[in-house]
Amino acid sequence: MRFIPTFCLREGQILGKSLYNNYGGLILKEGSKIKGPYIKKIMELGFQGLYIIDDISQDIEIKNVISDELKLESIAKIKNMFMNIENKNPIDKDMNNISNIAKNMADELVSNKHLMVNMIDIKSYDNYTYYHSVNVAVLSIIVGISSHLNRDELYKLAMGALLHDVGKIFISHNILNKNDKLTNEEFEIIKSHSTTGYKYLKSNFDVPIKSYIAALDHHEKYDGTGYPKNKVGENISLFGRIIAIADVYDALISDRPYRKSILPANAIEYIMGGCDTHFDFNLVNLFIKKVAAYPIGTCVKLNNGLIGIVVENFSDASTRPKIRILNKNDGKPNYINLRDDFRNNNLTIIDVVNM
Repeated sequence: MRFIPTFCLREGQILGKSLYNNYGGLILKEGSKIKGPYIKKIMELGFQGLYIIDDISQDIEIKNVISDELKLESIAKIKNMFMNIENKNPIDKDMNNISNIAKNMADELVSNKHLMVNMIDIKSYDNYTYYHSVNVAVLSIIVGISSHLNRDELYKLAMGALLHDVGKIFISHNILNKNDKLTNEEFEIIKSHSTTGYKYLKSNFDVPIKSYIAALDHHEKYDGTGYPKNKVGENISLFGRIIAIADVYDALISDRPYRKSILPANAIEYIMGGCDTHFDFNLVNLFIKKVAAYPIGTCVKLNNGLIGIVVENFSDASTRPKIRILNKNDGKPNYINLRDDFRNNNLTIIDVVNM
């Protein structure tokens, strides 16, 4: 199985991972043969890519860090809560649901703590907010586990991550989804979501203090140039520093109305480049050990011209995966392990190839 961008879809390809709509309903089942009308509809819905199974990827297994069932349930619960807040409906039950989701996510991820994140998420423009909230929670918990937080702390971190953008509910969709550059006034409105979300959670719910402080702090930067308080270094809450990394990473690899997504490797380069300015260096170091720069199933080009598909990643060398070479014609499977084979020290990945 491997991920391909939507523009690479072709009739006859086999879907490797089921596709769901904004409400968790099945659009296309795993194993389905992709037809022309399906491709058109998938593009209309704004999906940035799909998983397929083909000759070069049929033996590649990509493991989820949380189950599809829990992910879909989490997205549905977050969506229901956000819509009830927006429509001024009662939400006490929603908060109980979010609390249970946070605990279940922490439990599943603790049991899978040795897995790296090798998935590229399948989400459309319309369901970005809800997928983003869940993805940020997953990534944050993974960093929390690597930071040796206990179960109770992981639960509080998950709550903060799931709710970190709740303040955006109170901002006009015209501003949030604007295609053009924001005016200074509009940007100030966007920046208000951290404080608005913090005040809303603090005033309306029995949310752990660390959780709603995380919502306040997730746009603070390590060098003090963030907002809303211009906090510096470890004056920013630990949860805020963790969520800041997860938030930026997931946003970068997602299509947005005002820009296209970038590759995981480029997003990780951006995160690494922000060490000790935007982000906490020690937390970034934990993050890059758990999130693959080149997820399994990614087709890559090496600096010697060879093209291959990533079959294994390593937490101690996240940019040096094991690759199965595709463009050798001797009939035998050829593998290059960029981490372990010292004969290949001079080899590097120079590009991701869409095939």
